Amino acid sequence: MRGVIFLLLLSMALQADSFFSKISSIDSTIKARMINGNSYRSGCPVGLEDLRYIRVSHYDFEGNCKTGELIVHRSIAQETVDIFRDLFRMGYPIRKMELVSNYNGSDYNSIEADNTSAFNCRFIGGTNKWSNHAYGKAIDINPLENPYVGTNGKTVHKRSVCYLKRVRQSQASTDLAMLLPYDEATQAFKKRGWIWGGDWYSIKDYQHFEKR
Repeated sequence: MRGVIFLLLLSMALQADSFFSKISSIDSTIKARMINGNSYRSGCPVGLEDLRYIRVSHYDFEGNCKTGELIVHRSIAQETVDIFRDLFRMGYPIRKMELVSNYNGSDYNSIEADNTSAFNCRFIGGTNKWSNHAYGKAIDINPLENPYVGTNGKTVHKRSVCYLKRVRQSQASTDLAMLLPYDEATQAFKKRGWIWGGDWYSIKDYQHFEKR
């Protein structure tokens, strides 16, 4: 029943809502949020002048139109807007979209909040190699519904365990948020040359898209 209600609300919203987007340079307010929130610091592999602050419309899990925020590299800023315009038009649900600074730069805490995010000046887990997130060239989408799965086939996030089996069980927003190989949402990235972590072999990172 919840799935039916979500689809009805989404159908009504799609008829009424228009897509909003704005691309901005990193101003003093956003810079302060990034530094105070531990997502940017001295020594990061990209300068603030090469990053862009983006605001875009999206639908949440209740079918409401929201405005989310991301920081990405300037070279992919317009393309990122184009992708999220596609996601908006197809009604793909996103629980929330906030800067990882809101989670003190913690990737784990951002995932636990099911937050969609992009830039974060951090290493790849367990290494001293910069993640593509540290360059602003990676985006994680609905991370609880699209978990990182290690070589042991497990995830460290308990609420993601039910999504290890990549099959939709219903039309609920949580199931519709799952990214599957031939979905429109997944293809919105891949058709523009983005790499999807769901295609990797040794591990799976279903939430992760990156542009190299």
